[in-house]
Amino acid sequence: MNKLSLVVPAYNEHERIYQTLKEIGKTFDNSIVDYEVVVVDDGSKDRTHCEVERAIIENPKIKLIRQENFGKGSALKNGVFQTSGDLIAFIDADLDLHPKQLNKFMQIMEETNADIVIGSKRHPDSRIEYPLKRRILSQMYQYMILILFHLNVRDTQVGLKLFKREPILHIMPKILVKRYAFDLEVLVNATRMGYNIKEAPIYLNFQRFENRIKIHEIKDIFKDTIAIYYRLHILKYYDK
Repeated sequence: MNKLSLVVPAYNEHERIYQTLKEIGKTFDNSIVDYEVVVVDDGSKDRTHCEVERAIIENPKIKLIRQENFGKGSALKNGVFQTSGDLIAFIDADLDLHPKQLNKFMQIMEETNADIVIGSKRHPDSRIEYPLKRRILSQMYQYMILILFHLNVRDTQVGLKLFKREPILHIMPKILVKRYAFDLEVLVNATRMGYNIKEAPIYLNFQRFENRIKIHEIKDIFKDTIAIYYRLHILKYYDK
């Protein structure tokens, strides 16, 4: 029987993280799949770690890793190396994507013998509650990725992803992005290494309508993306 490790990056999530961990427990406590949860607190300035510790008292399958604020990508990379599961999932801390969707991901992985299953907003069966501005920015970014990398996926940025253990451990040493284009760098390397990637439908219930992508973040995403292109095609770094 496979063991599932869920890696949850968290930054200033004290209002949401406890409920997210409760939902993960409800989803998998009665499942045939054994599981663990690795929460990586990425230098939060609020009470995120306190809320995680409260959840740990109720569910010993949760563990907390704390680091300085290096970015979501760094938190995911750090978390992967703290897991013990045969399957490793990335899931965001805010419940925009409910953990029960991973059951479908695991089904797709088993039926197709995929190495990696990623959520896609553009899958025809996906249901998306998502602000128009975010839809436009996401679509523009995916066009850019298609032109630069020719990836055979329609959406790189959804926070719900499932990996077999060997592929993600093989990929991680190559990953340099610590913040904004981490998912892209993972999938670029997965494709280069020949791993089988499948897309899965998702139900995305976007809850943080008050959040706005800042101009400097858009610039940083662009810089990270170009840096991956430079490492891939100019430096040939990923081939070393």
